[in-house]
Amino acid sequence: MEWRRIAARTAGRARYAAGQGLRSAWYTAQMQAARARAEGFNRPGEPAFQPSRGRPDMAELRRAYFELFLQDRANIEAGLYPEPRELRLAGLPGALKAARAFQQDVKAVDERRLARDGKALQRDIQAGGDFLQRNANRYPDYYLQNFHYQTGGWFTDESAELYDTQVEALFSGTADAMRRAALAEISRALQGRDQRRQSLLDVACGNGRFLEKVLEVWPRLNVTGLDLSPSYTEAARARLARWRQADVIQEMAEAMPVENESFDMAVSIYLFHELPPRVRPLVLSEIFRVLKPGGLFILADSLQFSDRPPLDGLLEYFPHGFHEPYYKDYLAWDLDGALTQAGFVKECGTLAFLTKVTAWRKTHL
Repeated sequence: MEWRRIAARTAGRARYAAGQGLRSAWYTAQMQAARARAEGFNRPGEPAFQPSRGRPDMAELRRAYFELFLQDRANIEAGLYPEPRELRLAGLPGALKAARAFQQDVKAVDERRLARDGKALQRDIQAGGDFLQRNANRYPDYYLQNFHYQTGGWFTDESAELYDTQVEALFSGTADAMRRAALAEISRALQGRDQRRQSLLDVACGNGRFLEKVLEVWPRLNVTGLDLSPSYTEAARARLARWRQADVIQEMAEAMPVENESFDMAVSIYLFHELPPRVRPLVLSEIFRVLKPGGLFILADSLQFSDRPPLDGLLEYFPHGFHEPYYKDYLAWDLDGALTQAGFVKECGTLAFLTKVTAWRKTHL
């Protein structure tokens, strides 16, 4: 009956609001604790940040924050993906362990941030004797940095374990919700299709968190993750081990060991802002190559200048407060022009808080 549907929808919205509110509060508290331990940003001795695009409009930031969750809930009610159920007692010990490790690493991260030192990893390699020195020629120079000033860069198991907590804390518990905007595009692409006959490539899959969410929704979808980090790919393999059709490859995105026209879909989550300008078109060319004619590429990455003009000042600050050596260039990069030049045709785009998700079709040849 109609009243039952209304009651169920109302209960679902209340449950969702409570869960996401608690989740955001948890990660916001972790970031506030980290900032307190670091004694705040722009403190004496730190190079001052002089914005050229004005201070961010905090009212607009709050508006975008709430819009994210409203859209996420609308996607759930539209049947694009199920409601997240991450707040479980079974996961509490792991969450507490991750929170402690995050706080313990704050001092080292803050020291690099104050010194504007993103090259600690390269010095460790030059010091000699470890795995990285023996294998450093496998990795391009731009990759051998402490992105976000994180300990170990992309090359330690501890970094792979900490990453999810670091990102969620940075974005006040919204990272997974922002990623689900990309999940919605996958859902639309798969409607009416047999998931067992569809294949998806996650370019720069990291520790496999997004692919895990994909497979929880479509457990028979054929997925492949590709990432250059040895520690993150190992973590991704462990995370996806229960799905026999899931594969993880350790290799560069600009030189994928993948056959031509072998995937129906490709997705990239927060990769392109960490690539040098000269590498971005190489990666786009590779993605175009491995997609089947008519295949779909879903790109989720940071907002750029003018996507939400009142927040341009916030975007401008980010590479100052965190080690993002290519982010400033990315903010003004002609994303649409680059994708069009690579041969893609834009289908749609949406903003999800501080993330922009666009979907692109490989033209039939």
